[in-house]
Amino acid sequence: MEKSEKRDDAGNTANATGDQVMEALERELTLLLRRARASSGDMAREVHPDLEPAAYGILSRLHETGPERATLLAGYFGVGKATMSRQLRALEDLGLIRREPDPADGRAFLVELTEEGRSRFTRVREARRRRYVSRLAAWDRAELGDLARLLRRLNESQEGA
Repeated sequence: MEKSEKRDDAGNTANATGDQVMEALERELTLLLRRARASSGDMAREVHPDLEPAAYGILSRLHETGPERATLLAGYFGVGKATMSRQLRALEDLGLIRREPDPADGRAFLVELTEEGRSRFTRVREARRRRYVSRLAAWDRAELGDLARLLRRLNESQEGA
């Protein structure tokens, strides 16, 4: 197997096989995703005590995109229409979203944040960003830019996978 550089726990580099590099990558991504899931649950509860962790992502998407059809949301998250409908109903019952007729197609509806939903989501997101700033204060801007660029590349490579 080809050799590449591998960082050990102390941050030192050493020769490693491609398999070792992939194992290290898998380990770090698994840890990152586990922490992200736990964090998502915490943030969801901060928005509303009865909010499911998966629903936080829906609020984030609607905040980013504005009004969207439920079918587009389901496709974006890779879930079925029934699952998305259940999650949207729960968000609507909590007063965080509303459905409005789609002006482009009277048979369809657009889902959007309510003012309450936007306010609660924004408050939690800003608190999360303050935590990121604090935890990453020792990183220089170039490192943060590299991390953001590489994560975007990783996310783009996963689209449609």
